[in-house]
Parts: sequence; structure tokens; C-alpha cells
Amino acid sequence: MAETNVMTAQKWAIDPSHTEVQFKVKHLVISTVTGRFDSFSGDVYSDNEDFDGAKVEFVVDINSISTNSEDRDNHLKSDDFFAADRYPHMTFKNGKLTKTGDDYQLTGDLTIREVTKPVTLDVDYNGTVKDPWGNEKAGFELKGKLNRKDFGLKWNTITESGGMLVGEEVKLEISAQLAKG
Repeated sequence: MAETNVMTAQKWAIDPSHTEVQFKVKHLVISTVTGRFDSFSGDVYSDNEDFDGAKVEFVVDINSISTNSEDRDNHLKSDDFFAADRYPHMTFKNGKLTKTGDDYQLTGDLTIREVTKPVTLDVDYNGTVKDPWGNEKAGFELKGKLNRKDFGLKWNTITESGGMLVGEEVKLEISAQLAKG
């Protein structure tokens, strides 16, 4: 397979009005808290119609975090977690989308709080269509897991029963629509 050259590849941009970036974390071991980021951007460069070998990069604004609790959101932005005043962005760079049979995986470097680790996400490619205005769109569903402590998000506390308040595993779920451009 030829390496994608971003200078000649077709550029696709993440459409923020049709994309969701969500995460899920266990709370008190018995329930799950779901959150999202509302501000992000990213580009995909592909030489292939099926996106095999595509290059992917995106940036998330940490201050756009929302868990439906202002107090919790402020705590997540604090030094205990993201330290958004010092590290306002989470980035994904050097991403490469690889197709094996009908399955896709996205591998790349995720940076949170200036800590960079490789991550791999499972990807469903939902196809490419033209919208009613003739714009070409592509859809993807991405899922993966990471350990928040690997990125310096270490705060926790022990509950009365001896369990941890916040789980270490974070599930990522991204529903992305790209616009050809």
C-alpha cells in the first residue's frame, strides 16, 4: 500500500455540527457518567475512496467539556484532572486509518496534559454519500478505551465502602461526519 501524501491526498474536514465526541467513566463502581466535548476540529487526508491508509489529526478544546453538572465540569477542568488553564487542548496526531477485511482501526498519538501515548480505536466506516446540496460526506463510528492515569489524570478518592469514586478506564465514543473539501 502506498503511503498517503497529505499534499496530494483529498482533504476531508470534521463537520462539528454532525459529530459527537463522548466519553464514559464508572462512578462509584455502580454507575456510568457520560460526558462530551462540544468544541473540536480535525482533518482527514485520503488517497483512497475507502479511506484505507488515510491520515487523521484532530484537536479538542478541553474547556468545552460537559457532563451535565457544572460543578463536575469545573472539577474536570481543574488541576486534579485536565488542568485546562495550562493544557487547553487534547490532540490526536500521526493518525493512520487501516483497513483489514471489513474492519478498520485508527492508530495515532493522543496527547493530554503534555503526555503523549499511542492509542488504537476500532472504526466502523458507514460509507460516503452526497447531501441534498451536492456536498460529499463520509461517516464513521469510533470506539476505544484508555486508562486516564496514563495521561496524568490521577485524582481519586476512596468511598466509605472502600471503593474508588472514579474509575480509571475511560471509554471513548466518537460519531464523526466528514465533509469533502
